[in-house]
Amino acid sequence: MVKAGLISFLLLSGSALAAEPRTVTLGVEHMTCAACPITVRTALSHVAGVSASTVDMKTHTATITFDPTRTTPEALAVAVSNAGFPARVLRNGN
Repeated sequence: MVKAGLISFLLLSGSALAAEPRTVTLGVEHMTCAACPITVRTALSHVAGVSASTVDMKTHTATITFDPTRTTPEALAVAVSNAGFPARVLRNGN
């Protein structure tokens, strides 16, 4: 009974132990058409820990919300760069 209670406690408290999501803004180069932001969002969606992303072609930026225990701003920039759009961290917020 104690073992089952401990397992239940650990499962239920898992969400309480999750890291606070962070937001980062990347500068993204070479976006020239309407398909470019879609490609950038798709690349970001394949990175573990990304929960949301918005890409603005006019300002050449991508703003990403992510779990810092699963990925880093630098890894997000690499994923976008590997998709053909050189990226760098502009703002590393909380």
